[in-house]
Amino acid sequence: MERERVEHIESSDLVSRAKAGDRVAFGELVAIHQHEVYTLAVRLVRDRDLAKDVSQDAFVRAWRAMPKFREEAKFSTWMHRITVNTAWTHRAKQRRVRLDSIESMVSEPVSSTLDPVRAGEAASASPQIEAALMQLTESIRAVVVLKDVYGWSHSEIAEHLDVSVTAAKVRLHRGRKELRHLLEGYQDGAT
Repeated sequence: MERERVEHIESSDLVSRAKAGDRVAFGELVAIHQHEVYTLAVRLVRDRDLAKDVSQDAFVRAWRAMPKFREEAKFSTWMHRITVNTAWTHRAKQRRVRLDSIESMVSEPVSSTLDPVRAGEAASASPQIEAALMQLTESIRAVVVLKDVYGWSHSEIAEHLDVSVTAAKVRLHRGRKELRHLLEGYQDGAT
């Protein structure tokens, strides 16, 4: 707990310096959060190359918006929102759909900020779960990923996706129900 407090103080210092225009401080924030941002982008857009573009664009947008960052939320949470919005923008622009192999999605590194149990579960996700997840609509998949992979609360999801808490809960319920249905198909096919 003490280490987390020290990291928060150091991060707060970096944020304050970045808000004042310190590019080196912002570079350190990028280094700290780039893996997390990229992992979220991959999960949202299902394309590693596009995820790199989304990540880069998200940090450019963050740099431009730094003076407006109110620090009401953690920097990482703010970056998640920017990444989600950037991913939707990129997906809307991209007309062609390229599907990555399920193996590349499963081998995607899991964020070290997750608790060990959740990180282990996410790292060992089966190809069937990943395939089923990719069949969900983007808006439902985003809620499922943010809740079940990143552990966000319903209110955090609602705030960052600009929907009501009820809408976030409904999307999560629909997503989980659809995943169960899709996974039953895999189990029936495996037996």
